[in-house]
Amino acid sequence: MTNKSLYVQANYEVNRTPQFKVLSNDQCEEAYLGALEILERTGVEIDSAEALRLFQDNGGWVDGNRVRFPSAVIERLVKNVPCRLVISNRTGKRTLFLEAQNIYLGPGSGQSFVLDPLTGERRAFQNSDDEKTALVCDALSNIDFAAGQGVYAFADLVKNTVKPIIVQVSTVEQCTDIMDIAVAVAGSKEAVERNPFFMLRVESTAPLKGAGGAIDAAIFAGKNQIPVIYSTQAFSGDTAPGTMAGSLVLVLADCLVGLAAHQLTKPGAPIVMGGLISALDKGTNTRSYGSPEHGLLSSAFVDVCRYLHIPSFVMGGCTDAKAIDAQGSVEAVFSLLSGGLSGANLIQGCNIVESGNTASLDLLVMNNEIIGMVKRVLKGIPATDETMAVDVIDEVGPGGHFLGAEHTLTNFRGETWWPSLLNRNRYDDWVAGGKKTLSKRVNEKTQNILHTHQPEPLPEDRLAGINKILAALKSRA
Repeated sequence: MTNKSLYVQANYEVNRTPQFKVLSNDQCEEAYLGALEILERTGVEIDSAEALRLFQDNGGWVDGNRVRFPSAVIERLVKNVPCRLVISNRTGKRTLFLEAQNIYLGPGSGQSFVLDPLTGERRAFQNSDDEKTALVCDALSNIDFAAGQGVYAFADLVKNTVKPIIVQVSTVEQCTDIMDIAVAVAGSKEAVERNPFFMLRVESTAPLKGAGGAIDAAIFAGKNQIPVIYSTQAFSGDTAPGTMAGSLVLVLADCLVGLAAHQLTKPGAPIVMGGLISALDKGTNTRSYGSPEHGLLSSAFVDVCRYLHIPSFVMGGCTDAKAIDAQGSVEAVFSLLSGGLSGANLIQGCNIVESGNTASLDLLVMNNEIIGMVKRVLKGIPATDETMAVDVIDEVGPGGHFLGAEHTLTNFRGETWWPSLLNRNRYDDWVAGGKKTLSKRVNEKTQNILHTHQPEPLPEDRLAGINKILAALKSRA
């Protein structure tokens, strides 16, 4: 047997996975320098008294509620951020390794409406929808975390999935109640700090305006060593400049303000930067979640985060479509593939339709299938003596087939992705099966999960602790 790996080769470049970058390192540096110039020259308006004090005491130039930052201040704080963090699941198993190009995917949160998987109707979001989201996330192998908004959503998610949770918050009071629930689940505050099973997500939606709720929640996360995602929204031509580069620089500047408050509170505390960066559709005045600009800008932001050695967060798997149709499939695939290829650490939004207004469990189930395809693409084609199979080809010889070869039996399952929803049957078999479309098969799987899936239950004492906190919360209302 010839073993080519024993040969010495000069200048041999190994690419084990597909290579994809939107920005070069020089462009990333330019974007970073542009953000520093904005923060030093233009500055931001800050609504948080505590953040203003932090900035005043640590080198920021404060004029009323306008703060400008010497570049040296931001550069120092960026260097404090850990390049990796690990999120556990509810049982304490270390699950999400947010480092390098590792990617993890899950649903979004905060939608006002739901595409009901049982009736097919669009209706207002209900509290019970968080429980359903948790069940579906828990059942799907390619969905890595669950997500919701607020204290009650966090409680429902904790009760119905063992997977890590991203919870969107807007006030310190919400953060405090969520931390109390987390302690009740983990057993102690120290256990939460050592093996956090959730992340807080805060969002600043106005350009260069540090909303008090978002900044204060980031400060709370720093004080309590809770991993936090500091995110923002920007739409080119609307809340951001009409150029993609301008939008990128503005979003980076916004995120760096939240990072600064967070790191001044606790240097080295875990933080992730990111958000929704897309374009305004001038024809419909719609903020697009499914445009190619969304995928391009998200990937560019990931490039900058990697350049700065900061974990990244983007939106993906979402669509502007109003139903689970061809448009929804196309837009979901595009953003999942671009986000995956760029190596975004967290990709959230795999259940979002109608430009961010509506949540769909059917889309989440369909995206679980698409993510499987994306992960297969990301594996690439490793070229080794075993995979190139030169000896096997020689053994089978001209005109032979490889179906019964031991090499095929050993390797084909790991080499090939197998669908669970996409139909590869022959036409007659498809007809005999009822001519079911992809959307029909997706909905059947969603309903089956909702009717049959049983998540690992919480111990009774932990469940009682959560319910006691919720009862106290209701009595305060």
